[in-house]
Order: sequence, then structure tokens, then C-alpha cells
Amino acid sequence: MPPTDAETFDYVIVGAGSAGCVLANRLTADGRHRVLLLEFGGSDRSIFIQMPAALAYPMNTTRWNWRYESEPEPHLNNRRLHCPRGKGLGGSSSINGLVYVRGNPLDFEHWQEQGARGWGYANVLPYFKRAETRLEGGNAYRGGDGPLSTTYGTLDNPLHHAWMEAARQAGYQLTEDYNGFRQEGFGRMDMTVRNGERCSSAKAHLYDAVKRPNLQVVQHALATRILFDGTRAVGVEYERGGTLHTVRAGREVILSGGPINSVQLLKLSGIGPAQELAGHGIPVLADRAGVGANLQDHLEFYFQMACTQPITLFGHANLLGKARVGLEWLLRRKGLGASNHFESCGFIRSRAGIRYPDIQYHFFPMAINYDGSSLATEHGFQAHVGPMRSKSRGTVTLRSPDPRDKAVIRFNYMSHPDDWAEMRACVRLTREIFQQPAFAPYRGREIQPGADCVTDEQIDAFIADKVESALHPSCTARMGHPDDPLAVVDPELRVIGVSGLRVVDSSVMPSITTGNLNAPTIMIGEKAADHILGKPLLPASNEPFYVHPHWETHQR
Repeated sequence: MPPTDAETFDYVIVGAGSAGCVLANRLTADGRHRVLLLEFGGSDRSIFIQMPAALAYPMNTTRWNWRYESEPEPHLNNRRLHCPRGKGLGGSSSINGLVYVRGNPLDFEHWQEQGARGWGYANVLPYFKRAETRLEGGNAYRGGDGPLSTTYGTLDNPLHHAWMEAARQAGYQLTEDYNGFRQEGFGRMDMTVRNGERCSSAKAHLYDAVKRPNLQVVQHALATRILFDGTRAVGVEYERGGTLHTVRAGREVILSGGPINSVQLLKLSGIGPAQELAGHGIPVLADRAGVGANLQDHLEFYFQMACTQPITLFGHANLLGKARVGLEWLLRRKGLGASNHFESCGFIRSRAGIRYPDIQYHFFPMAINYDGSSLATEHGFQAHVGPMRSKSRGTVTLRSPDPRDKAVIRFNYMSHPDDWAEMRACVRLTREIFQQPAFAPYRGREIQPGADCVTDEQIDAFIADKVESALHPSCTARMGHPDDPLAVVDPELRVIGVSGLRVVDSSVMPSITTGNLNAPTIMIGEKAADHILGKPLLPASNEPFYVHPHWETHQR
């Protein structure tokens, strides 16, 4: 049952996503604090969420996805790009591709340079470790007893081995663990799977925590505004079943709705650029120009090759094949249904002079859209490839003062000339890998971009027409020094200009990390919990990390 109106909790968390579930667990663990967790979506108890191979289904339903899309993107033929965000327990960790990538250590060194004091690699590595149980066991870099389970795929499909061997033949190095000492290189890809099932943040943190009497979770609750006493956040107004309710927060309100929803709620509550708020008739409580600015994402395209042998997942893409995969998973939690099939990967530098990887690969033994929106038509395989540090910046703004109206999302993709140079490198470097001898037994024609796509102009046209979001929006409420006019939260994630309010999700990243965002978002939740509770932070690590010794003069 929902709380009674004006009931008081110590902490009110808005959003049961990747970070929100972490907070709900950590803030209630010692039993001293009452916590309310508000979530607009519903249950995650579904075969389509829990089966790793079914990942495309929840991403394409309004039940589990807010189904946001961008405004027409002027540099991408005015296309509107899909921007899925998780809706329900686990948030985006319940609908994502289950890929576990922490990011490069130098990402976090860069955070610190941008004003996020105390978020360097030495500071965050202990929280990555605390979050994780790696099936192969913990070590100096990996966790062995945390709530979030990670594992590797079986690599049964020979195409994964061909991918890694082709990269080696092209002159790249292999890495034993891209989440450990060395990210740069090719190797196995981690996934958030436990005993053959998706290990979302809800499964990792919420399933046990909800049994505690000091945690209350209210589903189907749409937060409409933060309540303030002067400039101190004291509660949240939310709508449930057509009725408005209020709940009080004795200590803090914490926004964990993600890079779109947290920004929208801040602005609806009077925190944001004064001119924008005034244009919607919203009284300005704190004029913060950075709220909704600095929007970043990763773009990618699918470099697809036909396969001359019938060994790809296409052979299981028919109704009978899916039924067999599903039945084996239901009975044994094993087989093809127990993997996301992103079992091998790569991180490379686009050119000499780049200090650490700026291109990421996910290899997939089938030629199909990531979200399943287009059907495979033949045996094939593909590499999802894209740059990691685009210089383009976008915005999230209000469409209206009505909290039910979706925000306006403008990524401004490919608006910087360097982005085009990096995309061209992605095409040419990937083509080179696929032409190595390791793929000779399997290599058919180049489905996409196509062998005739070779000049800069041809590649640019292909990118404009085919590139897609890698679904990593972030950085819209960035962390920085309190004196920074574009920072939204300080290094303890407290919203600057008010009190009693924090943001804890991927929106606080000063800059996007090198890879998928679920792992660093969970880390942010872990570290934030200690800040909120006033606990001593975990001791900093002194583990080293890899930088190519000849990065200034060698691309590989």
C-alpha cells in the first residue's frame, strides 16, 4: 500500500533504476532509516526481462520503456532516433543489452580534472569492486562478493573466436579483462547474468531489500514536483491512479530517474535555466544553466557481413527455433536463451595520438538490428562499432509545465567535424579486421555499408542514413565544483543552490565513459550511498592501469 499523504520518511528516492535500487538497498541495510522508493513503472517479473536472449522484447514495449525519441536530428537527415529508457523495477538495467563495461580508468581521471573531486580511478575502483560478484572470482580489480553478478558467455559460436583472431592478425593485442588492468584490445565480453537469468539492479539490490520493514516501494507513481520549504527539499508530490499525493522527506530527496526524467523533474520544480523556466511559467528557485545541458551519447552502426556457413543465430530465428531456445531456458536456464550473445568485443584507438581507446566493438553472430526492429534475412554476423567521445553536445528541455508531457530531447548528433572523422575510421578499421584470414572460412559479401562505400562522401552518406544511438544518454546534470556555473551537483552529488536534494544517476557524469553505462551508473549509486550516510569512503586503490606505451606514434 502507498504511504498516507504527508507521511514522513528519512529518504525519498525517485526512480527504481540502476542507481535507485542500489540506494534503496544501501540506505536501508542497517535498519536505522525509513526509505520510500517511487517508481512510475511496474513489476519486472517477466520471462521477456529475465531471459537474456529476449532483450529486444522489453526494449520495444510501452510497458517497460518510456519510448522517448529525439527531435529531428539535422545532421542525420532529420531522422528521429529512438531513446529507450527503462520503466519499471530495475529501470534501464531491466531492458538493456546486459553488457558490463566499467569504462576506461582515464575516464575517471578526466572526471576529476573537470571538477569531480574524489571521483578519480583510484577512488571509484573500490566501489566497482564492492558492487560486483564475478563468477570467475574477485581479484585486485574485480569484485567477488557484491550484489551484482557478472559472467562471460560460453563462446561456443566459432565466429567469436574468428573475431578475436582476426583482430590479432590485424595487429591488435588481446586483453584478458577489459574491466581490469587493460581495457585496450580484444577479448571476452562481460554480461550481467546470474544462473542464466538477467541480473538487473532490481534483482541485485531490491529483491532482498524489499523484505525489510524500513523500505517501502510504490509502483505506478509519477513524480510531478519536488516540495521545498524555502530552498530546502522536504518532499515529493506524485500522481498515482489519477490522484495527487505528497510524501515528506526528513533528511533528503534523491532523484534517480536518469538523464531525461531527473532533469525534467528538476526543471518542473524550479531548478534550471531561469529563462527556460520563466517561459513555462515556472517560478525559479535556483537558476542553474547546466540542468539539461551537456547531453552526451554514443552513436554506433552495424558493420554486417554475410556468412557462408549456417552457423549464425539466424538458424534459430524462426518460430520453431525460438520455441526450442525458450524451452531449454525455461527448463534448465541454459543454452542460447541464457546469453545476450555479445560475448566478444574490442576497444581500440582510432589513430595515433589518442591516449586511450575511443572506439568500441560489440561482436554479434547474426546480422540484425540491435533492438530487433528489423528481421534477419540470411546468415550473417556483425560488429556494432562507434566512437566513444563525441564532441557533440545536446540538450533536454521542457515541452510544457505538464509532467505528463515528454521532455524535448535534442542530441545534436554529429555536429562536430571530428565526429565524422572518427566514424570514417570506424568503417575503414572494421573492414580491415573482417578481411583478415581468420574470417576466410565464413566471409561472404559485405552487407552493410557495402563494398562500394569507400570515399569520405560515401561513408558520410551511409552514416547519416544508418547510424543509431547506442542508447547511452548521460551527463545532463553534471558533477563539478560548486563555483562552476554549468555544474548541477557537487562532488557529493548535492544539487547546487538548494539543500536536502541530490541527483544519483548517469546524468551526473561530467563526461561519458568509454563503454556501456550500466556498470558506472551502479558504481555511482554505491559511492553516493556512502556520501549520503556520511560513512567513511572506501580506501583508494593504488592499482595501475594500462596505457599503450607508444600511443603518441602508433594506432595499434
